[in-house]
Amino acid sequence: MVAGKIYSEMVSLIQLQDALRQKYSEKMAAEQMRQFCLDSSSKDIQKKGMEFLFINGYLHDLRTLIEKNKRSNDPSNRKWAEVYKIQLQIREKNYKPIEVIERINQFETNEPELLCLLEFAKVNLQFNMHNYHDLGNAICRYDELLPQINDYFLVENFKIRYHILTLTYTLMQNEIIMTRKHGYKLLNLTCNPEIQVSTHIKLGESYTFDSYSQGMFHLKEALKIAKEHNLTSQIEFIEQTKIPFLAAHSNKTDNITTTDKSEQAHLEIMKGNHKKAIEILKQIPIDTPFKKYYLGKAKRDKSLLLQSYKDFVYKRNDNFFCRLPLRELKIL
Repeated sequence: MVAGKIYSEMVSLIQLQDALRQKYSEKMAAEQMRQFCLDSSSKDIQKKGMEFLFINGYLHDLRTLIEKNKRSNDPSNRKWAEVYKIQLQIREKNYKPIEVIERINQFETNEPELLCLLEFAKVNLQFNMHNYHDLGNAICRYDELLPQINDYFLVENFKIRYHILTLTYTLMQNEIIMTRKHGYKLLNLTCNPEIQVSTHIKLGESYTFDSYSQGMFHLKEALKIAKEHNLTSQIEFIEQTKIPFLAAHSNKTDNITTTDKSEQAHLEIMKGNHKKAIEILKQIPIDTPFKKYYLGKAKRDKSLLLQSYKDFVYKRNDNFFCRLPLRELKIL
């Protein structure tokens, strides 16, 4: 029996969440909240419940609640449904960028909550395209919009999204101390396994130039959480890309294998097998600054390394990983 069903018209989400957390484990409290959001007849909770489902990774239930809100006779509920439908499509990478951008730009609302959510949608679109140029401006817009939101539950959840944004932004700006500050804050703010995994990955990346052991600790933590929750795409990403990258970069190549061609080449370079690395890289498009860095490193080609550096800085606004080709250029 879900307690929320009895009090659906009487309590706010934050009141119920606090009460459930005092009574149950974090996992059980989240499950009770999930059911409460689906069952409540309160129009306000039907709207804000979508944020709980989204931020906690209950995407199947989110679809159900989106449909319920789409059928609502309240125009505000229908607008919230449309915004969360956009959020879900971006989360699942099931969209055409131009179409989604048009929908966002044409969306009309004065509700600060929705304006904030639309900003998050824009940023997530940019993330998916490895475009980090507007992150600083996005943070400023959030700083303006968040004080206009009076609902404590939404503010707390939007803060999680804010820390996800600033975690990436500070890493791209090479502000490592702030990156780790936001990362550890995120780990304490949410039990969502997907967010915990991505946060540990970012923390692991932050140690690329500092500490192999600390970086690998976070990657192994990310892998552990991903396996516990059967996050198959994340497991593959960590095992085939992130761990091989850090191992190769740190020249810890023993017993490291991968199906990722670019990281296979990276490993061969660090073993001194430059010709083999070049042959591997001939099999794939050299379409990212990382691949240009690997090829430039294998060939000892300054022009390729310079192009990699420019791509990191000018195409991605990435002042962290641009240090890879820059360091190699200084050696040649």
